[in-house]
Amino acid sequence: MSRECPLRTDYQWFCEMPTRWMDNDVYGHVNNVTYYSYFDTVANRYLIEVGGLDIHNAPVVGFVVESRCQYHAPVAFPEKLEAGLVVKHLGNRSTTYGIGIFKAGEDAAAAHGDFVHVFVDRATNRAAPIPEPLRAALQAIAQPDTDQS
Repeated sequence: MSRECPLRTDYQWFCEMPTRWMDNDVYGHVNNVTYYSYFDTVANRYLIEVGGLDIHNAPVVGFVVESRCQYHAPVAFPEKLEAGLVVKHLGNRSTTYGIGIFKAGEDAAAAHGDFVHVFVDRATNRAAPIPEPLRAALQAIAQPDTDQS
């Protein structure tokens, strides 16, 4: 596993990710668990805004089954952050995202990680094929060498 710090150029889509007062811990920086909330937010925001996911009514939704994060530099409220997103793997029923958290305007990630969604039928909670509109959105931000099996 590489400990190298990813750069903005490693990601295909970005959104603002504001810090909140409650994100800081007693040490004066954003607590490690908060990054997982950032990861969940950027992945789902992309699916909603670009893929058209209706989080309340869609018959197929993404469940998080795995996540990990590596930290490179502390951030703290009230810093402005940006989250970068890329698809590293696109399967029939799952996708692995690469996510980077950046201080606004900086090229090197303050933190980065992977986030895996398995798409499931909402009624049965069983794995289901990724719906075509979501698949197309995910393909649009896939790394060039992404396995799309």
